[in-house]
Amino acid sequence: MSDTKGQILHLLRTEGDTVSGKILSTALGLSRTAIWKQVRKLQELGYAIEASAKGYRLDGSPDTPLPWEFRGREETVHYFPEVSSTMDIARKLARDGCPPFSVVVADRQTKGRGRLQRSWHSEPGGLYFTVVLRPSLPPLLSPRVSFCAALVLALTLKRLYDVAAAVKWPNDILVKERKLAGMLSEMEAETDRIAYVNVGIGLNVNNDPSGAAAVATTLKEILGRPASRIRLLQAYLEALEARLATIEEADIIAEWKTHSVTLGRRVEIVTERETVAGTAVDVDEHGSLILQLADGSRRTVIYGDCFHL
Repeated sequence: MSDTKGQILHLLRTEGDTVSGKILSTALGLSRTAIWKQVRKLQELGYAIEASAKGYRLDGSPDTPLPWEFRGREETVHYFPEVSSTMDIARKLARDGCPPFSVVVADRQTKGRGRLQRSWHSEPGGLYFTVVLRPSLPPLLSPRVSFCAALVLALTLKRLYDVAAAVKWPNDILVKERKLAGMLSEMEAETDRIAYVNVGIGLNVNNDPSGAAAVATTLKEILGRPASRIRLLQAYLEALEARLATIEEADIIAEWKTHSVTLGRRVEIVTERETVAGTAVDVDEHGSLILQLADGSRRTVIYGDCFHL
């Protein structure tokens, strides 16, 4: 019945005033009792719907990324109040054959994780989601997908909020050197084709990450007001879908470099096996970071946590 809820909300928002139960009943082909039941469920979910003898009026909506808030994507948005990890659920969906751009989004994760299996604190108010992608690329070019996802997120933040968002290798989003979002990718592939790339994103929107990371920031802190998670996720998915349609031809990594705050910096790369420091001088076509070491030699780093020095 999620489609019914979406239709009710669309009608109430379109009218902007009280809509009679009869009009809703006729428009949706449901009994007035069925309409009333759906309105009650919407009220329980946080929608401020005033019911009177004249009908129903929408006075306010929660900033909850429920499927029916994404018109045209209702069947591919999977919302949960709380999960262990959106990445785990998205992996199962991808292996079961879900369509591309299926999204798992949660208000809170109990076992969210970042790179190198580090914990990602996922408190209420943030935007935590994983999107299932099925790009027409050979596995060798799969890093383009992660760089594309990070680039599109930075550009979406700039477009919607005029935020000076920049990308940090390999795929963090920073604003004035403070972390706004982190990203984690997971791929399954056959010999010559990608089965799926799942991109998990943790974005600080209206949450408070101060207790977990002193160098983090949030959209709410930057803007001085709360930001809509629904609007942000909708805009991001639309922009990502459009950009991925041209990923075979576009030089994504070259464009990513123009928005990078890592290149030209002294950095320290930490992996599970070692730590290496140097100056970040380039990113190659496979997304690896090229460091110039103190002795003048160069080293290619495939993965790891990057710290600006």
